[in-house]
Amino acid sequence: MLNIGIVGNPNSGKTTLFNNITGSTAHVGNWPGVTVDKKEGIYKRGKEKILVTDLPGNYSLSPYTDEEVITRNFILHSKPDCIINIVDVTNLERNLYLTTQIMELGVPMVLAVNMMDLAERENIKISVSNLEKALGIRAVEICALKGSGTKELMEVAIEEAGKKREPKSLLKLTKLKGLIDLVESRLEEIGISSPLFHAIKLIEGDEIEVKDHPKLYEEIQEISKEYQSEAFIDDNEGMIADARYQAIEKISKDIFIQKKEKLDIIKQSSKRDKIFTHKIFGIPIFLIIMFLVFHVTFSENFLFLGGLFGDDFVTLSGTSFEGLFGEGGINSPGAMLLTLIETLGELFMGWFGGVLENAGAASWLVGFLVDGVFAGLFAVLSFLPQILILYFFLSILEDTGYMARIVFLLDRLFKKMGLSGRALIPMVMGFGCSIPAIMNTRTLNSREEKLATIRVIPFFSCGAKLPILTAIAGAIVMHFGIGNADLITFGMYILGIVTAFIAIVIMSKTTLKGMDSPFIMELPPYRSIKFSSLMIHLWDKMKHFIKKAFTVILASTIVIWAISHFSFGWRFLEDSQLNESILGKFGQLVQPLFTPLGFGSQLNQYGWVFAVAIVTGLIAKENVVATFGTLAAAIIAGFSGDEEGVSSVIQIIGATGITVPALISFIAFNMLTIPCFAAVASAKGELTRKDFNWTILFWFVTSYLVSTIVYVVGTWWWAIFIVLAILAAVIAIIEINYRKYKKNKVVMAA
Repeated sequence: MLNIGIVGNPNSGKTTLFNNITGSTAHVGNWPGVTVDKKEGIYKRGKEKILVTDLPGNYSLSPYTDEEVITRNFILHSKPDCIINIVDVTNLERNLYLTTQIMELGVPMVLAVNMMDLAERENIKISVSNLEKALGIRAVEICALKGSGTKELMEVAIEEAGKKREPKSLLKLTKLKGLIDLVESRLEEIGISSPLFHAIKLIEGDEIEVKDHPKLYEEIQEISKEYQSEAFIDDNEGMIADARYQAIEKISKDIFIQKKEKLDIIKQSSKRDKIFTHKIFGIPIFLIIMFLVFHVTFSENFLFLGGLFGDDFVTLSGTSFEGLFGEGGINSPGAMLLTLIETLGELFMGWFGGVLENAGAASWLVGFLVDGVFAGLFAVLSFLPQILILYFFLSILEDTGYMARIVFLLDRLFKKMGLSGRALIPMVMGFGCSIPAIMNTRTLNSREEKLATIRVIPFFSCGAKLPILTAIAGAIVMHFGIGNADLITFGMYILGIVTAFIAIVIMSKTTLKGMDSPFIMELPPYRSIKFSSLMIHLWDKMKHFIKKAFTVILASTIVIWAISHFSFGWRFLEDSQLNESILGKFGQLVQPLFTPLGFGSQLNQYGWVFAVAIVTGLIAKENVVATFGTLAAAIIAGFSGDEEGVSSVIQIIGATGITVPALISFIAFNMLTIPCFAAVASAKGELTRKDFNWTILFWFVTSYLVSTIVYVVGTWWWAIFIVLAILAAVIAIIEINYRKYKKNKVVMAA
């Protein structure tokens, strides 16, 4: 079976091409010895089957990350029959940097020139024949997103598979030819395969090559001084990189037929960046944009017209959909859809419960299906529209290239606090889901940097925590008549971000000193949105959410209902006996632990539901609201179970007597504490056993302390001065110790 590998820069369309070629045959595993994803699939050409491997995206073959080492070893040792190198034609010079390195290995190779549709839109025209002539390899124009040209690409790759190709280096077009020839001949003498590639890497000072040929490297260091310019004294790696780009620029003159409009686009991006990445106004602009996103998604006073129509203004008054469009103001699109799903859920459960009762079903069966299964499910599903709206806007910000600018801004702002710019990428990913965000930390260079990043990723609240925020924020506004739901939600996101950065600063100066590392980031050009791609992205999110709702969450709601209606002797209990249930006894046992946070022993007899919700949330964060929906029917007299989401939280507020500061504290704890089991498992796979155990403790202690501060300050405002004084003292002690550490380090180095 032929083995074809796909190699390319991140964001070049590599994975899109792989999915297009392999379809449903793709499967994911791990490379031996490392936890980086290994994607393999089968390309079917009639009866013939061809193995296709999607290699990790990287910019070079230098051994700085696991991804680069894997790609390098795959080409050198796995001996693929052919390599498909995919390049983004709109950023061709940058992509060819990796291409020229692969050429030096002498493996069979085909160039996939991707994004030809964008090139046409941006009036970029290239000569494929001149590209082939300059590189000495065949090239095929494709559009991976639309699937055009991929069949022709695979035919060319199959033709080239197994053909002998002589190694070629564009560096021999530069003044470095003599040095490269000399080192190459020395490696040939000792029988090294692919001597051209290894020679150039040895000149660079590549750590793997230096380790394999230490004596030869010492000789090269002396000889190479003759070739170094003033800009690259004792910097062979920089010298090679500069020469490589000079060679690429030289051949580009014959490759590009038309390039003027591309320069205009760069100028347009620069003009926009003067606004969006401004060192003073960039962050405020980002905060305003995010507030507007949250406002459209969550607000119950969308156009800030609250009170304009009078407090008694209710649309669709007297119908089942009363209040759908607003009460006293106009609901945002997200709030309207949430109310609509809640109302439909209430109507369905009321109808279904009536059908069961008319059919003579036992009361326990009615309670199990209506109050246990459907109440929990609708409590979670009611937030699906808001989650999709939020992801819709975040996807727009990401696809346009704006989110990359935010990473750049945060890198510049927090570099002084010991935060690595590279680590910001998985942190931002945490807003979507903690699992891929944690897995993305594999690209980080040091153990300290990776550990610190994994620890704070859950503080960037994922979509699974969104129902907790929206349900409780909405209940606070509706029950207490204060605040604004979107402001509360936005404020909780800001709290998580601030906590993350404070934690990073503390770790960088205490347990994880010296974790900062260099960060190079390529800002993509601003691009227009492809509506179909957005819809595919949202469809995937919706499928994942619904699948989770009807598997993990459904199973959890059934278990919650069961243990809330049976005693330890497995005696069935009525709703009025909830405190005697297995769940009730467990909740009462752990309830005092949360007294400093405001939702412990100070609450009424059913106050333990908050402790139970936290525990069930460890399985999946959506379970927190599902637990409220399931238990509300059993706890509240006259609450039929036909309500869920915000309504169930309001009922529980009334039954427990919990205060607003305690509710905010409850949100904060769930946002910052130990994430869901799936995310915990991901963290365990990335960390050593010792680091993992300390990380679990770190999550719990941080969430406990922050939530306690939120409750105490919210209850007694003057306590903020005590908190600030303690915080200042802690920072001063940490700073003094850190300066001593830096001073001792300088002395030892001297």
